[in-house]
Amino acid sequence: MDGSVRKTPLYDEHVALGARMVDFAGWQMPVQYTGIIEEHNAVRSGVGIFDVSHMGEFRFFGAEAETGLQRIITNDLAKLSHVGDALYTAMCDEDGGIIDDLIVYRSGDLEFLVVANAANRETDWDWITAHLPESVEAVDESDRTALIAVQGPGALAVVGELAEASWSPPDRFELNEVDLGTVGALAARTGYTGEDGIEVFCHASNAVALWRLLLSFPEVVPCGLGSRDTLRLEMGYPLYGSDMDRGVDPISAALGWVVPSTKSGFIGAEAIGRIRDGGPATRLVGLTVAEGVPRHGYGVLHEGVMVGKVASGTFSPTLGHGIATAYVPSALAGEGTPLEIEIRRKVVPAVVTRPPFVKNTSLSAIRS
Repeated sequence: MDGSVRKTPLYDEHVALGARMVDFAGWQMPVQYTGIIEEHNAVRSGVGIFDVSHMGEFRFFGAEAETGLQRIITNDLAKLSHVGDALYTAMCDEDGGIIDDLIVYRSGDLEFLVVANAANRETDWDWITAHLPESVEAVDESDRTALIAVQGPGALAVVGELAEASWSPPDRFELNEVDLGTVGALAARTGYTGEDGIEVFCHASNAVALWRLLLSFPEVVPCGLGSRDTLRLEMGYPLYGSDMDRGVDPISAALGWVVPSTKSGFIGAEAIGRIRDGGPATRLVGLTVAEGVPRHGYGVLHEGVMVGKVASGTFSPTLGHGIATAYVPSALAGEGTPLEIEIRRKVVPAVVTRPPFVKNTSLSAIRS
């Protein structure tokens, strides 16, 4: 890696649409087109599309691929009983620190597709390949892969109209093949918005054609990183680098559900087990803020005493007030606990709230 700023295959499309581009994890990415709130609301009520081609995509093949990956991730790959199944997981070091959060797909009988955060692509690749058996074939497909997220209550209808008549959308957290116009792709029923939708993997050379096909629908709105962040935070979805990093374990980060207590033998298992048994000193909690907009790094207080800092914070377009996450002492992590946040030299009240902050979405309707 030469350290230069990277561009996704859709960079010129974003510029042509008037997007405001920013440097994100070494990539030139659109932060917004017409406005964060407008794009946010489009996803909550209709259909929005996101270029997430900066993410990393790795494939692992071989008879020992499953046992090798089982040792590396916290969640249980045995849950992926069929080709196309997917799961969310953490990947930790020996001390239980989170190296990254990942999605792992069983893309074949002896094959797995791993999707990693853009900022951690090289770190993840080096870590995984260093800990896999030599017999496992590993391929970094990131540069030749484009990823477009189609999200919102109308997302499946749009994708379905482009797909062949015989195609049926995969179930939630599953993957299948699809032809969209002339573009062959993989369709994953996953996302980072809290709405129903499809994340479409295609060859980088087909990204522009697919992007334009999706935008040919008048109801489809291009969306940037700004609305992606407000949408994910309304659901309480964590962001690596803000809500977690290598200095935090999954139990403290409210990710204990991706570390089954019945699984052992993975890297970090002993350290995480000790934290689970003894209880973490701090926990990541959600905060509802009635006044002002909390931001990363703002102080969190209890009865005037500093007890933590905001991990992620924003104004919720759906709710009309501030929301945040923060690490606080476990004794203060109970839902309903009153706290305060320092916002621009002013102390405002906050209350511990169990995410998701927004309860009713097209995705929650599927789950109910």
